Amino acid sequence: MADAKVIPFDDDRSRSGAGRRRSVLPGAGRVQAPSGAGPAPVSTLPGGQVPDGTAEGPSPGLRDGEEGQEGQEAAGSGWDRRVASGLAFLRRRLTGDYEVDEFGYDEELTDQVLMSVLRPLADTYFRVEVKGIENIPSDGGALVVANHSGTLPLDGLMLQVAVHDKHPAERHLRLLAADLVFMLPVVNELARKAGHTLACAEDAERLLRAGEVVGVMPEGFKGLGKPFGERYKLQRFGRGGFVSTALRAGVPIVPCSIVGAEEIYPMIGNSKTLARILGVPYFPVTPTFPWLGPLGALPLPTKWTIQFGEPIPTDSYPPEAAEDPMLMFNLTDQVREQIQHTLYKLLVQRRSVFF
Repeated sequence: MADAKVIPFDDDRSRSGAGRRRSVLPGAGRVQAPSGAGPAPVSTLPGGQVPDGTAEGPSPGLRDGEEGQEGQEAAGSGWDRRVASGLAFLRRRLTGDYEVDEFGYDEELTDQVLMSVLRPLADTYFRVEVKGIENIPSDGGALVVANHSGTLPLDGLMLQVAVHDKHPAERHLRLLAADLVFMLPVVNELARKAGHTLACAEDAERLLRAGEVVGVMPEGFKGLGKPFGERYKLQRFGRGGFVSTALRAGVPIVPCSIVGAEEIYPMIGNSKTLARILGVPYFPVTPTFPWLGPLGALPLPTKWTIQFGEPIPTDSYPPEAAEDPMLMFNLTDQVREQIQHTLYKLLVQRRSVFF
């Protein structure tokens, strides 16, 4: 199979899905009546009644049953287009005629396959409600900073779907992931294809300077694996490395609060012995796992809310501001407090965990 093409960041082609749509010229495909021609004569219906021009009804000239047949043909042509698009996608996969960037991100695979798999989970299962999506800029780099929870990192995936599906520009979120993600077989490859990259300052800065929306969850495993009794209480945000990265790239920081993920796997215990044997940060014990086996890994269908807060600009600071520890501490604390305050506000507004 042929090798995939690699796109450098300085490629001037748009990578957004909207940018590849063909524009239609005004009036294309319309049939105009000859100049000076008057309205077509109206035929008298059986019974001597003349049809009202404003009335709605079956298309003229269609016999009984033909209108339904026309609708069936239109639906059939829609399926034909889907099948043709799917076959074309498979052909490009098999021949290697697709593009990835230097991080391994495959936009076509993400849009057509990965998003299609995650979308029902977000829209139907968790019923994710998105607020403040307009706070993410339509173009240029931005750093989305969110809380992390849920035992398994489903919140990052739902955040990725929310940004792509709800933003008017259908922007793609490039998540920064922990080392463990890229050490797991299969997960490693899928994460790369979906646009995730290692959580290091160098990679994050390159993505931001290239105009990408980058997502980071500074709590890391401390937030993901915290006990259920500490739900919605933010853990430490580290040393503020994400603030330094945003300052160097001169991009806004967008705080993000996620409510609903804490309850999908209520973690009531942690088997440290099993975690040490398996080489993972924690081994969760929930009311259903491991007691119910694989069935216990099914997340609870909680109702989610994702809210993006007001962006914090960084382009007004001088270049040397990224080396100022006091400034980084203040900005980090500001982002953390804004996320925590929004979490409390969303919890007060929530009617129920599941509705």
